[in-house]
Amino acid sequence: MLKKMTLLSAATVAAFAMHTGEININDKDLELNAKFDIGQFNDAVEPNTMFVGGRFLNADADHSDDEHADIDPFYEVNFLMMRPIGNHGMKVGLGAKLNHTKDFTSVPLGLEFSYRIPAADFVPMHLNGQLYYAPSVLAFSKADSFMEYRLSYDIELIKNGNLTVGYRKLDTDYEGRNGDFTYNSSWYIGFKIGF
Repeated sequence: MLKKMTLLSAATVAAFAMHTGEININDKDLELNAKFDIGQFNDAVEPNTMFVGGRFLNADADHSDDEHADIDPFYEVNFLMMRPIGNHGMKVGLGAKLNHTKDFTSVPLGLEFSYRIPAADFVPMHLNGQLYYAPSVLAFSKADSFMEYRLSYDIELIKNGNLTVGYRKLDTDYEGRNGDFTYNSSWYIGFKIGF
């Protein structure tokens, strides 16, 4: 009986080993991210290849084009398919997002990559990047288009616990209102936890 309970506990822990939670901050902004591995819930999907998630960004106007602008919170639901390329630590992915603030909604499509830096004997490190774009056909409300890019560096200080440093830029083109507007452009530091 004890063996069965131990195996069941180990299987339960393993079933939730690839989800991530992340918090990123700087002097003015707070960003919360969560990603769930669909492969852990569906036997037809290979684990660590397909993810759904969400993000909340409480940005400050100081990191936008207009420091006097009324910046509303940014909400996002996302989907990502990611696969390894070769056996040298590179992964690439295709994704889609649904972004929303009070003034705009968009459905950007994009690419992501993650490269495991070959210094695993020292400490595991990753270089990550994202590029998402929504043309006018995928931009709604007052938005004409949307672009987001991000670059980050992760270092795994403890197992499943990463310190991350990165830069993000979210840019929205509005219909008729000042045209191009940078919603957020900032450096950040944070923690990423696998569970």
